[in-house]
Amino acid sequence: MNRHSLILAPFLALALSLPALADKIPLKDITLFLNELETAQGGFTQINPDGTISTGMIYINRPGRMRFDYDQPDPALVIAGGGTVAIFDRKSNEPPQQFPLKRTPLSVILESDVDLGQADMITDHRADDVATTITAQDPENPDIGFIELVFTADPVELRQWVITDESGSQTTVILGEMEKGMKLSPALFSVLLEVQKLQENR
Repeated sequence: MNRHSLILAPFLALALSLPALADKIPLKDITLFLNELETAQGGFTQINPDGTISTGMIYINRPGRMRFDYDQPDPALVIAGGGTVAIFDRKSNEPPQQFPLKRTPLSVILESDVDLGQADMITDHRADDVATTITAQDPENPDIGFIELVFTADPVELRQWVITDESGSQTTVILGEMEKGMKLSPALFSVLLEVQKLQENR
């Protein structure tokens, strides 16, 4: 699996039973949802660029922190924290690949103050009979790719996203039911601690 694409790129088509002709969720409501989201955790299913499927648990602690803990036999662990995204291979003794969070489309939703109304951030905003999809990019770094976020309404919920990286590779992540508002240990998002664990297990 291309781990760089995995992060520069994270949800299957939605199979939700909702009324037809759903109204488009306004950007201000989506912005409010993202800014009010502090902590969340739940299962996810990921479609990788090569068509394989992975599952695991996702942990979100805004601003700036996210963790993808993949189920076995997938050895991957991805952590966003401290302004860095680190991609671990837990079957390898090699150090993790690391990238600045600002150089990934995930930075759009992990900002401390999400502003979807800023110029050139939203390139598409559409709705079908199931959900509302927005396409967002970092207006300062449009070359790093973009993220498509899929929301349902009443109440607004984030259901999936598709990240397209600078090479055109796509990774889709589908969220399961997310528990929100819990306290999450800072250790979950510490790249340094995970590096130390790898060294201890050698």
